[in-house]
Amino acid sequence: MSEVAVIVGGGPGISASCARLFASEGMKVAVAARNTDKPVLADLAANHGVLLVPCDASDAGSVEALFRTVGEELGSPSLVVHNIDGRSPEVFRKSITEVDPAQVLKVLQNSTYSAFLVAQQAALALLSNELGERGRGSIIFTNASAAIKGYPNSGAFAAACHGKAGLAQSIARELMPEGIHVANVPIDAAIGWRQEDGSRSHRLAGTSVDDNMADPDFIAETYLQIHRQHRSTWTHEVVLRPWVENW
Repeated sequence: MSEVAVIVGGGPGISASCARLFASEGMKVAVAARNTDKPVLADLAANHGVLLVPCDASDAGSVEALFRTVGEELGSPSLVVHNIDGRSPEVFRKSITEVDPAQVLKVLQNSTYSAFLVAQQAALALLSNELGERGRGSIIFTNASAAIKGYPNSGAFAAACHGKAGLAQSIARELMPEGIHVANVPIDAAIGWRQEDGSRSHRLAGTSVDDNMADPDFIAETYLQIHRQHRSTWTHEVVLRPWVENW
């Protein structure tokens, strides 16, 4: 029986790379996004057999409906990836004295709170799976370097990332003895996804030169490796950064 993977957050970077890789490995894949009309998602559905599910990951009912739909259409998931960090221009690089509190709340809802909602439904689904040498399945959180250190003028994002890291650590201690592998993956880099001309670029950081940006295809490979780890050697936190990153 094919494994089922759920990726929450739909875009051309990590989510698309994960969907393509997981599908190529024989998994049934669902991608959840607020807007499922994006061209990259249409390509995933048409060429990789990905199920697209509209979902507002900051809404409990919407997340519950997502997992119900996946269960009915594909079967019980064994791999769930939360790939939403919630950052927005309204809070990024804003001083604590000038950032809009309403926007801070929105970031926390879209990141830490949505991670909680997804983890809750993922745990309910994975606990129903049979226990094997790799456990019952995996929950993987994409995170950022702000999960490790709070940068100046970035309080809202630091709070969101630290919150997501704390959530991951807490539920790892709770769920690992039940056979569910929980991993937190801070990515300390700009992520440059492949463009139509073959180059890799990030909308703010420009074009990747000499692999100075994280490649989402290799992030996806890391996620798959984490999922396939034997339960005797599970990894909880893996920090990824390019070889030239200043850290």
